[in-house]
Amino acid sequence: MTSRRSFFQQGTLCLAGLGSSSMLAAEPEAKPLLRIGLMTDLHYADKAPTKTRFYREALAKLDEAVAFMNREKPAAVVELGDFIDQAPTVDQELEWLKTMEQHYARLAMPRHYVLGNHCVTTLTKAEFAAHTGAALSGYSSFEQNGIRFILLDACFREDGTAYGRNNAHWQDCNIPAQELSWLQDELARSPGPVIILAHQRLDLDKAHAVKNAAEVRAILEKSKKVLAVFQGHSHKNDLQEINGIPYCTLVAMIEGTGIESSGYTMLDVLPDSSLRLHGFRRQTSRSLKSTAL
Repeated sequence: MTSRRSFFQQGTLCLAGLGSSSMLAAEPEAKPLLRIGLMTDLHYADKAPTKTRFYREALAKLDEAVAFMNREKPAAVVELGDFIDQAPTVDQELEWLKTMEQHYARLAMPRHYVLGNHCVTTLTKAEFAAHTGAALSGYSSFEQNGIRFILLDACFREDGTAYGRNNAHWQDCNIPAQELSWLQDELARSPGPVIILAHQRLDLDKAHAVKNAAEVRAILEKSKKVLAVFQGHSHKNDLQEINGIPYCTLVAMIEGTGIESSGYTMLDVLPDSSLRLHGFRRQTSRSLKSTAL
């Protein structure tokens, strides 16, 4: 008989009984200082599927995740980008965004947004922000229980131009100088540990990676405050450690048909600064510990 603990370790927990009780409450583990929800790459669009992407099903997958978060009551929830897919017109993409926001807004706790390349392929960042709670600048931070969460925006071309109106290629993603300076300031003024949230990957130096990822990593390492980096974009579970910092890539919710193909997670910050990732559906569960502090 499979134990509850092994279900969490496999990241394939069946959610059928969530309506009657808390699935996390039964875990006999250390009480977290803080718990937040994470999800990524929903790519909602009112259009036919393409290969493995079933765009219309994103609404049902989001509804399940929102209902679960509302039962478990994390302090906040963050979506790590590609909230919607790109549309051929601004008006159509705004309709998709409004639809998704209506569902995401059912969360009973603060919700946050990381910009993904598909979020601002057709739309401008100002348009995305105007119809959500996203920061107008694209990057932002918030603090919860002494932990600072820094949300990065790599939707800039190498020349510093922000994405929008189909002016960029998804592989030309960069953290510009102004944002790097802001990141350094955020890290410097944070009295406690920091968790980085991004869309494009910071642990690679090829496709799916921020082009100046090495420069960003050097800033994170120098701060000696980063517990982990959580990211999306490449749609598959992955984990790398670079110079003591864990870089955890979350699974995309869009891939595959049926609610069982979804994936989202609850992140616990423990008293010893280690992290516990409870994965649901296709999201892998993990235990993480930074050695770069």
